[in-house]
Amino acid sequence: MKMIDVGFGNICSAERIISVAAADSAPIRRMISEARDRGMLVDACAGKKCRSVLIFDSDHIVTSSLEVSDIRKEIE
Repeated sequence: MKMIDVGFGNICSAERIISVAAADSAPIRRMISEARDRGMLVDACAGKKCRSVLIFDSDHIVTSSLEVSDIRKEIE
């Protein structure tokens, strides 16, 4: 199982990621809000600005302060 760093010592399973998206669009911010309400949000930003959102096959959402391009390099 390949694990990737999503910032501040937090790691996630690369095999379960469906999508990585930038966090600056309204639909993604809405998705974050809905995940928070359902208890499916994992905030891995450590108080920093959220720059990317990882969407998992288990319906969990992970927010990260790393750029999408940095996470892409981790996955590859």
